[in-house]
Amino acid sequence: MSEVLLVVGTRKGLFTGRRRGGRWELSGPFFPAQAVYAAAIDTRGPVPRLLAGCDSAHWGPSVFHSDDLGASWVEPDRPAVAFPQDTGASLERVWQLHPATGGDPSVVYAGTEPAALFRSVDRGESFELVRPLWEHPTRSRWEPGGGGEAVHTVVTDRRDPAAVTVAVSTAGVFRSRDGGASWDPSNDGVSAVFLPDPHPEFGQCVHKIAQDAGDLDRLYLQNHWGVYRSDDAGGHWTDIGAGLPSDFGFAVAAHPHRPDTAYVFPITADSDRVPADRRCRVFRTSDAGAGWEGLSAGLPEGDHFGTVLRDALRTDDADPAGVYFGNRNGELYASADDGDSWRQIAAHLPDVLCVRAAVVN
Repeated sequence: MSEVLLVVGTRKGLFTGRRRGGRWELSGPFFPAQAVYAAAIDTRGPVPRLLAGCDSAHWGPSVFHSDDLGASWVEPDRPAVAFPQDTGASLERVWQLHPATGGDPSVVYAGTEPAALFRSVDRGESFELVRPLWEHPTRSRWEPGGGGEAVHTVVTDRRDPAAVTVAVSTAGVFRSRDGGASWDPSNDGVSAVFLPDPHPEFGQCVHKIAQDAGDLDRLYLQNHWGVYRSDDAGGHWTDIGAGLPSDFGFAVAAHPHRPDTAYVFPITADSDRVPADRRCRVFRTSDAGAGWEGLSAGLPEGDHFGTVLRDALRTDDADPAGVYFGNRNGELYASADDGDSWRQIAAHLPDVLCVRAAVVN
């Protein structure tokens, strides 16, 4: 029997959740005292595989995997993600774990700090550096953002395994159409209001990208000021922030089945990082950004200060879709009806850093 599995990475461990008969049961923490910035649920193989990018203050960063829905975890004998010696770099953190869509079901990408992309062909047990992005001619001019200099978003195209898009803080969006052999900046139309030239070729502070369910060339982007849409796989971006209480924020997620449908969680400002109007609301567009509606049924009323980070708003692949978010207050919320209504399923967790959800057997 199928059920929804929820994976929640926090600043002090990872939690898993199972929905049975309309009720949620949480387990954990796994990896106590370790920050878990990246997690993935890979349902492409014969059994689902969970991946967790953990950051131990004592042992350093590592990638673990589980083939029994989180009951037990395996760490490779050798570091799964490591910079080659000739780069002179060392791994600070794994920010993203992305099972590739399309092509070989064993391929998984990892985005890291320092900003780099790694590729695995064994479902995340070992990774190799994608050197052309690491050696990109603009790299010496990339600047770290408030969270560091990191590849924090990876988007792949199920129609073409050679098409990969990444977002780098704060270098912006880069695209490859040849499996990572070459990369082009793809930031046309995205503003960098904090730079003397607000429209540079690269240098934008992209916070997150999500791909539309229907039109795979349609992408949604939450920037450091600005919500954008691209209709040509990142070739050009159009501002769609009108109608939101603020176009600053960190997270964006797309509906798994409904075209033109995406979700954001607006934040007041970069200088005041609390929910817009101090209200706990997810905003949804059902027309690719032409309009937005606030979703708050079941969410806290009154002043609220729980900030949702870039990877802490996510959908599952159920129908109707589940939508989930966690915040820095340690609260976790779920909707089972595309975001129309919500309920709190956990409180008093450590800071929520990432959320993933999927239907599993």
